[in-house]
Amino acid sequence: MWQTLATFTRHCLTGADNQTYDIGRLLWVLAFMVGMGLAIASFITSRPFDLEHYGLGVGAVLAAGGWSLSMKARTEPKQ
Repeated sequence: MWQTLATFTRHCLTGADNQTYDIGRLLWVLAFMVGMGLAIASFITSRPFDLEHYGLGVGAVLAAGGWSLSMKARTEPKQ
């Protein structure tokens, strides 16, 4: 069971070759886990937390990061 979960996780977090980890996918999982953690913590502590605004902010940051990577892709050295 654990090996199946590990294989599934690798397929979800790596690129087409299933060997190279994709930073965009890793950041998406991290942002999701932080958002869920903050939502649970706000429920436990009875403090307000707006998951929609958090999601919009994280989405904007990830989109800007992806855009900046695509802009500099032409200047990266070729293998």
